[in-house]
Amino acid sequence: QVQVAESGGGLMQAGESLRLSCTTSGLTFEDYTMAWFRQAPGKEREGVACIIFSGRATYYSDSVKGRFTISRDNAKNTLYLQMNSLKPEDTALYYCAADRGACWPYKYRGQGTQVTVSS
Repeated sequence: QVQVAESGGGLMQAGESLRLSCTTSGLTFEDYTMAWFRQAPGKEREGVACIIFSGRATYYSDSVKGRFTISRDNAKNTLYLQMNSLKPEDTALYYCAADRGACWPYKYRGQGTQVTVSS
């Protein structure tokens, strides 16, 4: 059974940095493309960042480009999202997703971790 679990969320001030982590089990992590999504109340789901299985290509939404960095450690089966220069509009439930193939994967997802940014 595939399990996906996010961690690292919290209450932050605008301008601060935060790193989210996502671990998986039940799948061969290095074979899976991974992504971070977020959803704020009353808003549509947004694909934030994606990294293909090899780590050689990454993609970002325009809203986070230049501030967020997605990375993966295949030896630790862990996905990261480094978030810098946080803004109140980054407030959302962040969750990671995994699937084979190209961005944007969505087959296996975690429950999410809440990020709240105050001004």
